Amino acid sequence: MSDSEESPQQVGSPDYHSENHTAAQTCGWTANALRGEGKCYKNIYYGIESHRCIQMTPVVRCNERCVFCWRDHQGHAYEMDDVEWDNPEAVVDASIELQKKLLSGFGGNEKVPREAFDEAMEPRHVAISLDGEPTLYPYLPELIDAFHDRNITTFLVSNGTRPEMLADCDPTQLYVSVDAPERHTFDQVVKAMEDDAWDNLLETMDILAEKDETRTVLRTTLVKGENMHHPDWYAGFYQQADPDFVELKAYMHVGHSRGRLDRSSMPDHDEVVDFAESIAEYMPDFTECKDVPASRVALLSKTRDTWVPKLKKDSEFWAQDSVAGD
Repeated sequence: MSDSEESPQQVGSPDYHSENHTAAQTCGWTANALRGEGKCYKNIYYGIESHRCIQMTPVVRCNERCVFCWRDHQGHAYEMDDVEWDNPEAVVDASIELQKKLLSGFGGNEKVPREAFDEAMEPRHVAISLDGEPTLYPYLPELIDAFHDRNITTFLVSNGTRPEMLADCDPTQLYVSVDAPERHTFDQVVKAMEDDAWDNLLETMDILAEKDETRTVLRTTLVKGENMHHPDWYAGFYQQADPDFVELKAYMHVGHSRGRLDRSSMPDHDEVVDFAESIAEYMPDFTECKDVPASRVALLSKTRDTWVPKLKKDSEFWAQDSVAGD
């Protein structure tokens, strides 16, 4: 992929590297973790080691134009006829190499312990969530398997518009965005490019309910004045998918979203927690509510133990780690 006029502007960022249709970017929490300045809320909730996590996407194109998205919508045309798709192994190779290039400068940073840097050079997690809609990559199930074959856990984030693809995907954890409780708000906030996007999202809820081995998460970006209403409707929507967890996170007034929304659209942490608790009132099985103020995020769960089992510190996954293991 070239940095052409048709490319999203973030592609030109120095912390955003790409190879053909695969792209990776240094997550702020990865940098923080390397410097000992805190870890992502996904570490607190699920056990992900932030400094060993690749943030990538197999496709930078998207079929939605969410008003809260920090990304540049320019160049996100989703017609795929002109794309020459790399095979999954090539995408895995590219993701790892891009991550190493992005983090290479930390090796000379006096704030970064050598042990942490060495671990970061051997990633153990991948968040398939950077940009675009991953389910538009035609070999996504095989890509997930390819990461697993290299002992890298997978955290897939999707907008739910390709239920047939998600039915075939079994990542370590599957996130689907639910950013509206009904069709009108969906049209106003998500601005999908396809007429059947809402119906496909509903079908995806049924797909998630059928997942037995894959952990499922519904995630909602909360925008004041836009989609923070009808908590009972959200609860009904969520329960259709029978998820393991529900994440509610504040919209952040950053990036290109600043040209679409005012700063007042950003809820504070207390507002996020209050809205999460109002939803939980209609979901009696979700008795736990965890929150991380630094990320303005709340998690609804059926159990207090929310970590991915294989990511617990005494697991075989870490015991066999080439850097940190025995």
